[in-house]
This record gives sequence, C-alpha cells and structure tokens, in this order.
Amino acid sequence: MKKACCLLVILPLLFIACGEQDHTPADRLKPSFELREDSEGFSLYVDESPFFVKGARTLGTRYIDKVAEHGGNAIRVGYNTGNVDEKLELAEQYDLYVLFGLPVSAERDGFDYSDKAAVQEQYERVRDIVKTYRDHPSIMFWALGNELDHIPGNLDYNLEMWDSLNDMAQMIQETDPGRPVMTVIGTGKREKLADLMERAPDLDLLGVNAYRDIVDIPGWLREYGWNKPYAVTEWGPSGHWEVPTTQWGAVIEETSTEKAALYRERYEHVIASDPLCIGSYAFLWTNNRMERTHTWYNMFHDDGSAKEAVQVMQYVWTGEWPDKRSPRISAIEINGLTAFDHVSLAAGSRQQARVAAEDPAGEPIAISWELLPELDEFAAYAGQGEAKPDSIPDFIIARNEAGDEITFRVPDDAGRNYRLFVYVHDRHNNVAAANIPFHTGP
Repeated sequence: MKKACCLLVILPLLFIACGEQDHTPADRLKPSFELREDSEGFSLYVDESPFFVKGARTLGTRYIDKVAEHGGNAIRVGYNTGNVDEKLELAEQYDLYVLFGLPVSAERDGFDYSDKAAVQEQYERVRDIVKTYRDHPSIMFWALGNELDHIPGNLDYNLEMWDSLNDMAQMIQETDPGRPVMTVIGTGKREKLADLMERAPDLDLLGVNAYRDIVDIPGWLREYGWNKPYAVTEWGPSGHWEVPTTQWGAVIEETSTEKAALYRERYEHVIASDPLCIGSYAFLWTNNRMERTHTWYNMFHDDGSAKEAVQVMQYVWTGEWPDKRSPRISAIEINGLTAFDHVSLAAGSRQQARVAAEDPAGEPIAISWELLPELDEFAAYAGQGEAKPDSIPDFIIARNEAGDEITFRVPDDAGRNYRLFVYVHDRHNNVAAANIPFHTGP
C-alpha cells in the first residue's frame, strides 16, 4: 500500500491581488506541480504538499459539485465537449483540479498523421489553447488526446502519431513550464507501450483507461519497463466488451450492487496500492451517457439519484461511508431464470418477473420497472450516437404491493431483443438498478 502521506489533500491555496488575464481568476496563485520519485515509486506534489488524485470523469457540468461533496479533489474535462470556461469556473468554486483534455484527433475519426500540414495545424491549435488557459489555477495536467492508438477492429495505427504527441509535449513544456503532460491510452494492443516509450519520451506521465483488466496495469507497465508515474484516467464497472453474453449476443450487465463492489475492489487493489499510480478518475460521474444501456456506466440515475458506486467513491476517498447506504439488489429474474439462463419468451405472452432487493437499514424502498427494446445497432466506439430507446408503455399487467414482483406482457414482435430494468429507490436520493435481457420467440 502507499504511505499515508501520499493520500493527503492539498493545502489551501493562497489568495493575492493580481492583474486580470483571459480565462484566469484574478485572485488566486497558479499552483506548482511536481512529480517526485522516491524509493517506493512516484508521488504528485501540489505547492509542496502531497496530493493523491481523487478524481471523477464528468460530462458537461452535471454533478461537479458532488465530486467535492463526496470527498473528491479532481475532475477530467475534455476541451471538445464544450463549456470549458464554465467547467473551470466550477472546478475553482469547489476546489477541484482539472485534467484538461486537449483536442488531439485520432485516426478513427479520419485524421492522417502522415499529412504534415494537418499535423502542423493541430500542433498550432493545441498551442493556442494551452496559451489561452495556461494561467488558470485549477488546471493540473494537460492530456494529449484519448486512446489515439485505438481504431475499431484493433487495426494498426500510424506510428507517426507518437512523434506528433512528443512534439506537442515538448511545446507544452516550453509554453507552460511545470505543468505535467500526458497522453491517455487504453489496454488494447499492449505492445504499443514500447512504441510510445521510444517515440514519445518527453511525456511526463501516462493516463490509462481500463475496466475489468485494470488489475493487469501494474504488471503490464513493468513488463515494458515503464518508469514514470501514471493515473487511471477511466475505470469503473466491467466494460460491455468484457462480460458474458446470451446465446443471441446480448451483453449481460452487472447490477449496480455488483458494480459498487468492483469499484471498491479495483480501487484498493490497484489505484491505492501501486506505487507508480498517483490517482484516478472514476467513470462515469453523470447520468446521461448511453453506451449499450443507459445504466451501464452512469454513476447517477436518470432522475439524479446516486448509485452505490458514488458512496463507494466517498468511502475510498475519505474513509467514511455516508450516513444512509444505498439500496441493494441481489437478483433479478424472469420466471425464476437469470440472464445467464438465456431467457427466451413467447411474443405476446404473460410472464412473471421479480427482484430481490433491500435497504441496508431496513427503511422503506420504492420499486419501479421499465421495459426497453435493445438497440439494433451499436456504436463502433464509446457509444457515439447511441440514444436510449423509447420505453414500452403499459407492459405491466399486475404487481404485488411491494412492487418486487410483476406480471408483464411480452411485446408482440417475435425475433426481437429486449431488456427489463428495475430501479430501487430509498428516501435519501439513492438508487439501485439492474436489468435482464430476453429474446422474443414464436
């Protein structure tokens, strides 16, 4: 485990009067950032104080305040997602530091790293953005792109991409001395780490996105001789490409209760334990991401209620659980079958479903159900273009008083795939969620 000193929060920043600059609060000092190596590994220091990154990946401005409320100290923000000034303002307001994602294009989006003019234009754009925001006191890291090596289908990428990243890293270090620069990679094609180390040696640290295979990161980095710090820039539940599927190919999603246990396990076993790791950004601190399902990665529900993963992050960040713990789901079944039983139901038939759920304190819970068709097509990358389908109306025929058992009508169209969702709410704005996929037959 890391020494306790590496988990200390930053000392308060000093306030002074100074001249106004564009995009820069006028009453705060720009902090100093330093990555230090010691006998165990690496630590980040902010204004000479040890700082372990307790971050979340946010989308838009939703729930930025709740990162701080639950004990976090950092957020990850992408320039291309818009509202940059508003996000930085909120980060400053809530004493959060920002991993600033710079708009570096990927080949999967049509960018050609052999096109010298395009590469130079991108270089100049990144330089202009860094110049614009370099004096903002809330920015802690610059990140050059996200998973630039990944092309759907695991196709080979242009090695000149790493050369371009190294050129931009050098430029940023000259333009904004003292603020660390990284790029963010995934865990596919792991041999790419050798190319990165050879062709982009000026990166100060590495960002790694990982899900179920997060446990492999420490060994992977050491296998290739990585000798700099890293942050886990995305992590959370098992990815939809990493889980079992039904006989017709529907991915089987973990319940929110199972996900919460995995958040804690993965944080404690990797993020808090690896001496090379300086912290992480939990994924996804929002409620509006559709990727395979609307519940897969979102740590908040549609109505803004928090799932148990949010409480887990508070615990690992602060050592304290919230006073009121989230409801929990231990099973969701149709006719006594689970998702692993490959449920196939006759179109237009009546069926029974049940959920086993409880509130840890024995307080009342409210249970609701939703039936959604499975998407016919899925995005090739990161859920881009996916949207939650319309709910099937009036599918519940009967329910018991507690709401944990229902009789429902299967849609009439044979040969289609559906998911039955259940949501378990308490009185404290917490929720548990689960779903079971099924196929309609004749």
